Amino acid sequence: MGAVTVITSGKGGVGKSTVCAGLGRVLAERRRRVLLIDGDAGLRSLDRMLALDDQVMFDISDVVSGSCEPIRAIYECGVPGLYLMPAPYREEKVVSPHLMRQLVPILSRYYDHVLIDCPAGLGAGFESAAAAAQRALVVATPDPLCLRGSDKVRLLLTQAGISSQRLVVNRFHYKNFVKSGLFHDLDNVIDAAGIRLIGIVPEDPETAAAFTGGKPVSPYFSAMQAFHRLAARLEGESVPLARLEKL
Repeated sequence: MGAVTVITSGKGGVGKSTVCAGLGRVLAERRRRVLLIDGDAGLRSLDRMLALDDQVMFDISDVVSGSCEPIRAIYECGVPGLYLMPAPYREEKVVSPHLMRQLVPILSRYYDHVLIDCPAGLGAGFESAAAAAQRALVVATPDPLCLRGSDKVRLLLTQAGISSQRLVVNRFHYKNFVKSGLFHDLDNVIDAAGIRLIGIVPEDPETAAAFTGGKPVSPYFSAMQAFHRLAARLEGESVPLARLEKL
């Protein structure tokens, strides 16, 4: 069975979906079979980011309602080994935690990794996305409000029985980080979140614009290189952090 990871955060707008799409892509490039599950009912974005929005006919709610077989709601993403199960268009069709705990383990038998993109907020969508996860990546930008939300997410994940949690600092820009004076160093960021660090993704408008527009993503973009390092660590490899001064 594949590893099931929920990608979440304490607030919206931190780049969870970009992390999910980018990480899924580089894991597939490592010759892994990867299923992305969009858990953001009503505001789904992964189909757009992966240039599948014109192809989607069925989604995860159709599967749990019995309207279609799982295979009909799983779409190839143009990268060998990468697949997507979209979220419903309507927010009220969010899949219950009970059904997620039944469906996701079945799907994980056929993949090396299942990445679940969690919606913003800590309500029903969060509970659904986290229900079947074995571990969590908590995405945060280096600002106090976002990190306070990350600490709240840490507590909720722990209550849900997910003890394996790692922090991804996203949209990091060294000069802006130093200039802001909000934190003395990166250790203060980690302490504020209360979660062990696994990766730092630099501010990268090129990667963000490519995914937002459903356009091709270059492996040479700085964020994509960071996702490669993150993927290696997620699979147990020892990869040093990039020098902050270069981010």
